[in-house]
Amino acid sequence: MGGSSPCASCKLLRRRCTKDCIFAPYFPSDDPQKFAIVHKVFGASNVSKMLQELPVHHRVDAVSSLVYEANARMRDPVYGCVGAISYLQSQVSQLQMQLAVAQTEILFIQTQQGPNPLPTMSPQTDVQNDKSLLFSCNNFNTIPQYLGHASSSNVIQDPLKRDSLWT
Repeated sequence: MGGSSPCASCKLLRRRCTKDCIFAPYFPSDDPQKFAIVHKVFGASNVSKMLQELPVHHRVDAVSSLVYEANARMRDPVYGCVGAISYLQSQVSQLQMQLAVAQTEILFIQTQQGPNPLPTMSPQTDVQNDKSLLFSCNNFNTIPQYLGHASSSNVIQDPLKRDSLWT
């Protein structure tokens, strides 16, 4: 950097920005918050050491990851980005179970109709059969064992715990 304005890290740390400043290419002076949050979570010395150990072509990605993790740590100091990943994995798991239930219901309805699309039972009986299927399929805890899916132990299954990650 050397001449015009110091990079965001040198501004925050109140030091002179040299032409070989390791932070200058990744923390420009027009985005001081980016370095401030990384500095608050990881410390300037640690970030400097990490960047020096990496090849130059990997540093941009490393800084991007550090900024993402620092932001996640500010929102959730305990879990950081792992909490966000667990939350999203839990959502995917729940949606997969809902999809399996919907597919099972469709299959059941198709088998009830058989080759003749006209109902053979009275409408009242069909409604009761559909309700009993729906109630039996709403037990989401039993669905994975019937479908052959193993539930992941690192995914938070309790909805109260999952929601508490963001509050």
